[in-house]
Amino acid sequence: MLPYGTIQEAELVLQRELTYIEKLWFYYSATKSDYFLYAHNVLFVIFFYTLLPLPLALFELKFSKSKYKLQPKVKISFQEMVRCYKETVRVFVFAVGPFSLLSYPVIKWVGIRTDLSLPSFWELIMQLLVYFLVEDYLNYWIHRLMHCKWGYENIHRVHHEFTAPIGFAAPYAHWAEVLILGIPSFAGPALVPCHMLTFWLWMIIRQMEAIETHSGHDFPWTPTKFIPFYGGAEYHDYHHFVGGQSHSNFASVFTYCDYIYGTDKGYRFQKKHLDKMN
Repeated sequence: MLPYGTIQEAELVLQRELTYIEKLWFYYSATKSDYFLYAHNVLFVIFFYTLLPLPLALFELKFSKSKYKLQPKVKISFQEMVRCYKETVRVFVFAVGPFSLLSYPVIKWVGIRTDLSLPSFWELIMQLLVYFLVEDYLNYWIHRLMHCKWGYENIHRVHHEFTAPIGFAAPYAHWAEVLILGIPSFAGPALVPCHMLTFWLWMIIRQMEAIETHSGHDFPWTPTKFIPFYGGAEYHDYHHFVGGQSHSNFASVFTYCDYIYGTDKGYRFQKKHLDKMN
C-alpha cells in the first residue's frame, strides 16, 4: 500500500511529476495491500496458462499433420488436452497457490517493493536477463537430478507422460516437481530484488517461454531462430522423445549448460545424422 493519499501528495513528497506509468500504478495500487498485490501471481499463473496454450491446442487439433509439427506421427486428442489442463490447474490451486501465499514473508524479506520508484527500461531488461540466467542454470541441475532413477520414477515421470509435448503440458507435472522448480524462478528476484511489476512480468514471461518450448511445433517465428543459444521447441522436443532414458537436453531456456557439461551429444549426433540424410 502506498503511503500517499493522492497523486499531488506523492508528487510533493517525491518533488517531481509522476510519469504516466507511475500514475497508473498509483491508481491501481494505492489502496491495495502488498500482500494482495503479491497474490496476483497466483491468478496470473492460472490465467496465462489457460490463455496462452489455446492457439497451440487449436492448431494441434486442426493441423495435426502440419509440416511444423515435430512429431507428426503422434496426435494429441482433445480429451488428453482437457485432462492435462484439469490436472495442472488442480496442482496450481491446491499446491502452488497456498505455497505462494504462504511465502509472502520471504518476498518482503528479499526486498521486492511496491513503491512508485518504477524501474527504467534498461533496469528492467538487465534484471530479466539476470533472472533468465540464474533460473536456467539452477533449473538445469534440478532437471538433471530429476532424471536419476529415484527422481524420475517417483516425481519426474509424470511430466514425461507426454512424449510429444504440447503447450498445456509445459507445467504438467507432479505437484512436488512444480514446487521444486519454483525455486530457480524465484532465485533471480531473491538475488537481485525488483519492483512488483517486474516480478509479475518475469513470472508471465517465464511461463510464456515454457509453453513455447513445449509447443511441439517448430514455427518460423520461434525465438530459437533469432536468439543465440536459445533452446526452443525442437531442442526440448528431443528430450521428451527420448523420454525417461534421456540424458540429453536438460536446458530450461538456453543451451550453454548442455554444451559445457556434454549433455547435448545425443541431440547433436541425431541432428547431424538427419542433416546428412536430407
